[in-house]
Amino acid sequence: MCIECYVDESRITPLLNPVDCLENHTQYICGTCGRCICIEHDPKRGLQRWNFPFKSLEIAKLYLRTADYSMKKPCGIYELKNEKGRLSYKIFAGSEELLLYLKKNKKKTCKNMKPIFIIEEYREYANTQIRKLTSDEIQKYMSER
Repeated sequence: MCIECYVDESRITPLLNPVDCLENHTQYICGTCGRCICIEHDPKRGLQRWNFPFKSLEIAKLYLRTADYSMKKPCGIYELKNEKGRLSYKIFAGSEELLLYLKKNKKKTCKNMKPIFIIEEYREYANTQIRKLTSDEIQKYMSER
């Protein structure tokens, strides 16, 4: 597992429309393994990619580092359940944010009210970059997938 971005596969992201994401969105470029993680701010919703709910814990882990970096502290992945029993996974900066979310989303619950995955300590890494990629970098990254 990469010590910086918490994932084994250094070219697993972006998941959806990878070329479009790499061409048009700002990326967190892992200074350790070189993995690109979308850190774009969605102006319509006022959120970053890591703020959205995920279908699985594994997918949420792919975006956790961007949350940690954005908040400059370890964030946690929480398992949420809706009234139909469907699970989703959401990253929160802390229990206060979780409580605010649950207050606004009355049909969702969080059984243990604790993260099911969190990194112990936030660290900065020397070679991390936040920027858009060049077309040459996009071609190289996609060819390594």
